[in-house]
Amino acid sequence: MTLRARLLIVTICGLALTMGLWGWLELKLLDNVIVSQHEKRLTEIAETVSTYYQHFPSRRGLAALDVTLKDQVQGDPRLARIDLFTMHRGNVEFVAGAGRIAYDWPEAKVADVIRMMRPETFQLETENGPAMGVLVPWASEEQQSVHAVGIIGFSQLRYEVIKKARIFLIFSSFGFLVVLLVFIVVAFDRMIGRPLEKIVNTIDRFQAGEYRDRINVTRRDELGVVAEHFNAMADEIERAMAKNEELTAHLQLRVQEETAKVVQLQNQVSQLQKLSAMGYLMATLAHDLGTPIHSMAGMAELLLERGPWPPDVARKLELIVQQARRLHLAIQNMKRMTRPPEAHFEMVSCGELMEENLPLLESLLKRLPITLSVNVADNLPRLFVDRNRFQTALLNLVQNSAEAIGEKGGEIQIAVSFASDRNAVSVSVKDDGPGIPEEIKDRVCEPFFSTHETEGLRGLGLAIVQDIMKTHGGGMEIRSSERRGTEVSLYFPVTRT
Repeated sequence: MTLRARLLIVTICGLALTMGLWGWLELKLLDNVIVSQHEKRLTEIAETVSTYYQHFPSRRGLAALDVTLKDQVQGDPRLARIDLFTMHRGNVEFVAGAGRIAYDWPEAKVADVIRMMRPETFQLETENGPAMGVLVPWASEEQQSVHAVGIIGFSQLRYEVIKKARIFLIFSSFGFLVVLLVFIVVAFDRMIGRPLEKIVNTIDRFQAGEYRDRINVTRRDELGVVAEHFNAMADEIERAMAKNEELTAHLQLRVQEETAKVVQLQNQVSQLQKLSAMGYLMATLAHDLGTPIHSMAGMAELLLERGPWPPDVARKLELIVQQARRLHLAIQNMKRMTRPPEAHFEMVSCGELMEENLPLLESLLKRLPITLSVNVADNLPRLFVDRNRFQTALLNLVQNSAEAIGEKGGEIQIAVSFASDRNAVSVSVKDDGPGIPEEIKDRVCEPFFSTHETEGLRGLGLAIVQDIMKTHGGGMEIRSSERRGTEVSLYFPVTRT
């Protein structure tokens, strides 16, 4: 139900109740006026009869009074009956009377009126219609007697007047109510309906995205207050949205900058991993090739010392020694070129380390259905570490866990805590992958050992991590079981400063 309908219903009910009460009061007042006038007229007739009786109390006077009463009743159609009573030795006696109707006055009521000397008016129904009776007492000082005059007058005119007044009041009230309702509907539309429609339309457009619209209601009433408050709220929202757009643009720019930095760092880490892998490869080649080349050079030198040899043989032995030394020098140069740079240690907080590596970890896992959680304990001591090597170790462990989980999806948990038994900070990487089979646990840290059969340099991740931990003077611990995942913990010793 709309507000207009509710207001109309309340208005109609209020007006109907008010006009009904007002009409009832008017009818009551009109009835009282008519009754008062009727009573006054009957009382005046009673006073006239009493006066006549006081001046002519004789038998002849009573006979004349009786005739006079009959003439009075016959001459006035509004009179129904006139009776005269007197009180003698406590008994009520009828003196004279005349009337159109027969009516027996209650003796007790007449006696009470004479005894109390107080007039009484009452309504009664007769065979000719409604009527009103009046008993008026009178005391005669000269004759030392009391009497009462009872007059009954028809009140049909009263009922007709009240009936017509009631009909007129009903129709006039109905017409007035209709006119008033039409006026209320028109006034409501102009004073409330149209301004309210403007407010609703403006709010709808505001919700649709037209944030510059305002309510154009210049009034000082409640609707004007609502419009002012809405316009103030809209201004505040517009300013907040403009600020939000500015912040969004700034954040997008920062995200782009940080993304570029992450990509750059990832490229650097990838390059560092490649260099580390090449270093291990060159170390292995140097070890595998250096010994036989060194042996060949030594044997050729021994043969030269055992000469003399024919010139061509000696020349060939010298070439063997020369080329072997050349190969040895080339291998040493390659080892120096692929060797990781010198470590740069510094005091760093654990929170700072994890904060700068978290974007790299998220970027590494963003295309995989893997959930990453990081938990860094409070009040951890600062570490004396090489940032780059720490980053390489952490990325290698997370990448190994991601490869173990694969496309099926899973979870990787990183926990940083203090290991009091080792006086070190523990960095643990735990996954819910298939785990490491028991038969290969002892080989997982061997360079180039891998369970993957794809091409490329494989099996260097844990070997690099192990070497990094040796550089830091720490240790690495692997805990794994089949179908329960793997957890690798790195222990960085705490340096007291």
